[in-house]
Amino acid sequence: MDPPHEADATMDDSLPPEPGTASQRLLRLTQHATEAGSVSFDELLATMGRASIAFAILILSLPALTPIPGPFGLVFGSCLAIVSLQILAGYRRIRLPAFLGRRQISASTIALIVRYTTPLVSRVETLLRRNRMRHLAGPRAQVALGLPVLLLAIAVALPIPFGNFLPVGALVMIALGLMERDGLVTMLGLALGAVALIASAGLVFAAMQGLGWVIGP
Repeated sequence: MDPPHEADATMDDSLPPEPGTASQRLLRLTQHATEAGSVSFDELLATMGRASIAFAILILSLPALTPIPGPFGLVFGSCLAIVSLQILAGYRRIRLPAFLGRRQISASTIALIVRYTTPLVSRVETLLRRNRMRHLAGPRAQVALGLPVLLLAIAVALPIPFGNFLPVGALVMIALGLMERDGLVTMLGLALGAVALIASAGLVFAAMQGLGWVIGP
């Protein structure tokens, strides 16, 4: 991993993008995947050029909402957990372990993810105001977000039926808030994340109780 002082692929190496840029990036990602036939996880983070940590959070959380066969919530949630640990450590360049970074995703899967999740991203984008309360969405605040992102990544990875929407919604708000330096939307994402974690904990407890793993009083 690169040391924390390196500024490659940082949130603060350029001005935040104009509102709507996240949706445009997702569409460009679909075009790139279609041309290439498939993309690796490393390419997911690098296709857009100098991909920021915020975009990494966004692109790794969205697949959990998509009805794709297989343990995609577990795979992408694990990747997101790795990203969150790097955020906590102060790293500013995202790198996945080689066995994950080389994993290929087909163009059809990418297209399905973007088709299902662009409406959610677009709705959150309507709330954004660039540089609003920016001190709550700057590089220093980013480090403090590592723990909530880690907890939400764990919630995404859990095989809970219908349990991904709130955690992913929170992660999308946090990611877009960071991309636009909108501290208010970032804080709203954290608030939604707290609700999501409580709901996920309740669903896990209910599932354990239903399986008889919880002994009542």
